[in-house]
Amino acid sequence: MTLTIGIDIGGTKIAGGVIDSSGEILQRERIESPSDSRDQIVQAVVDLCHNLMSDHEVSAVGISSAGLINKVRNQILFSPNLDMTGSKIGEEVSTRIQLPVMLENDANCAAWGEFKFGAGVGYSNIVMLTVGTGLGSGVVIDNKLLIGGFGMAAESGHMVIKPEGQLCGCGQRGCLEQYASGQALTRNARSFVASGSPGAATLLKACNGDPTALTGPMVTAAAADGDPASISILAEAGKWLGYGMAAIAAILDPEIFVVGGGGGDAGDLILQPARDAFEQRLTARDHRPIAQIIAAKLGNDAGMIGVADLARL
Repeated sequence: MTLTIGIDIGGTKIAGGVIDSSGEILQRERIESPSDSRDQIVQAVVDLCHNLMSDHEVSAVGISSAGLINKVRNQILFSPNLDMTGSKIGEEVSTRIQLPVMLENDANCAAWGEFKFGAGVGYSNIVMLTVGTGLGSGVVIDNKLLIGGFGMAAESGHMVIKPEGQLCGCGQRGCLEQYASGQALTRNARSFVASGSPGAATLLKACNGDPTALTGPMVTAAAADGDPASISILAEAGKWLGYGMAAIAAILDPEIFVVGGGGGDAGDLILQPARDAFEQRLTARDHRPIAQIIAAKLGNDAGMIGVADLARL
């Protein structure tokens, strides 16, 4: 059975694993992400690979990283979280470990992982939306990962959904990410708590009276316990997520939307409002099949599993 290594570079950690052709993780390692320089990040990935290779014979390595990747998949053109802009980390790691190394965007890797081994199994056309701090996405069309003409396709989080709306970190206004992500959820919850509304009592208790300490998981936990305000805040994020899905469906016509990250963890608290808004905004909804909207299955391992499989192709 062919074994490959999947490496997932995050803002705070680097995770790696030896993955077999069925998507099973045979061994895993995890280290903190060095923040001082790209050279240290490259060396950390090399060390991680060597650790994983010591007990397994592997044929290739895949590296998953946030940011914009060039068309030929050998350079990070822009890295939002780490000092990796311009890096050719795949080539550098390959030279040091003497194995083929491929590079792919992290959201694309997660989408591929869910497509091959998770919630997307059995479908040929899926869109994955990862609702974390921001909103990442990846697309598989006719069993192929969509990367686009310049390698930068599927940045759905930066699709403008509300012209002249909330300022986004990308520099534009009204991006979907600003209304259907963890940061949107947290912003709305903190604003509500700071308003002094009696309805914010549960959230105020959750953050010990400090609205700036409120987090998305706190809101989700309160909603799961039945707090009406938290349920409403999650539903608002779900509504915008559904609006974005309807716009995506008008172009790509996927069979399913897979929702990962905190959004997937929230389950129907966010997915049902998304489904309702999606059907409300879907073009010609009375004359077409309705795409399913379901939670991801692989959790934080999706990117690592996905890129290991892509390295095998």
